Amino acid sequence: MMKERIKALAKGLKEEVIQNRRHLHQNPELSYKEYNTAKFVQEKLESMGISGLEQKAETGWTACIEGNNPEKKVIALRADMDALPILEANDVTYKSKNPGVMHACGHDAHTASLLGAAKILNEVKDSFEGTVKLIFQPGEELVPGGASLMIKDKVLENPKPNGIIGQHVMPFIPVGKVGFREGIYMASADELYLTVKGKGGHGAMPETFIDPVLITSHLIVALQQVVSRAASPKVPSVLSFGRVEANGATNVIPNEVKVEGTFRTLNEPWRAKAHEKMLQIAHGIVEGMGGELDFEIRKGYPFLKNDPLLTRRSKDAAIDYLGEENVVDLDIWMAAEDFAYYSQVVDGCFYRLGTRNESKGITSSVHTPTFDIDEDALEIGSGLMAWLALSELQKS
Repeated sequence: MMKERIKALAKGLKEEVIQNRRHLHQNPELSYKEYNTAKFVQEKLESMGISGLEQKAETGWTACIEGNNPEKKVIALRADMDALPILEANDVTYKSKNPGVMHACGHDAHTASLLGAAKILNEVKDSFEGTVKLIFQPGEELVPGGASLMIKDKVLENPKPNGIIGQHVMPFIPVGKVGFREGIYMASADELYLTVKGKGGHGAMPETFIDPVLITSHLIVALQQVVSRAASPKVPSVLSFGRVEANGATNVIPNEVKVEGTFRTLNEPWRAKAHEKMLQIAHGIVEGMGGELDFEIRKGYPFLKNDPLLTRRSKDAAIDYLGEENVVDLDIWMAAEDFAYYSQVVDGCFYRLGTRNESKGITSSVHTPTFDIDEDALEIGSGLMAWLALSELQKS
């Protein structure tokens, strides 16, 4: 039975997948600089005897595993490879060797899992019909998003997939479980860059300057109206500012203040309207208080929508593989993912792999210096991806 064969292969590959993940974790590379990571992936795929590798977007790779009748149906599996600019605080043998760079979002696990799935699929390619397309992409963490660059480099052509499946670790789901959600799942993400310009001076002489710090404080509060009063309560929206830089002193008012933030939502028409509203409010506040404003909105990833039919079939296949008690329903998640670009072009399913283990102290969220995974998840990570691909190829 194919399912049992996949499970046995995944179990047998577990230590290899763990070692691949640890190598990647020790040698993280930032977005669009994944040169050694890409070379590692290339060497691993070639060692499996997988041919037809194509380099995409400079540091990305794609390859196909062809079964019998390869043109019958094509399903793509995607992993991202980049790390984050974070100094790792974990005390583990596989700690990052690159200070200030860390796999704090599990992309090492994604890449290792897809390499494991590739080895499994290549082992059983004489037992299925169709083609599995492997996609290893750069730059998920940084706009414009490696997925968009891979698509521009024709990764979804020759052959064009009928669907694409992506897997992402989830530290809020216990190891051994996975999660799915049909329809809208993750938010769009836009980056906001503001420079409020005034006229600096001595803090004891307010009549002689135009205070950009005061203007900025009003501006940040006023912009929250975009979410609290301009947005429909039925449409989730988030507006957050994470960086404010004044560079003054206790008695020194600077000439300008720089502000950076993010805007996220789940509705494209409202997203465009919100951009207009933010610009209107910001210019009105700043200019009304005597200052000048530079406001750049860098449009980022679109919202991620899982194709209902593909996701339902994938969830059913996961239940078959893991048992119903180990497959959970996901809620809307206001983080963003550039997998959304793929889902704009082809039917997509983006699901979550549980990696939490409280008994081992593995509870930290992604994008934190103490993030880690329970590596027992990697056996599921590789086996389930292979099983989902095969299950989908079997569907007419």
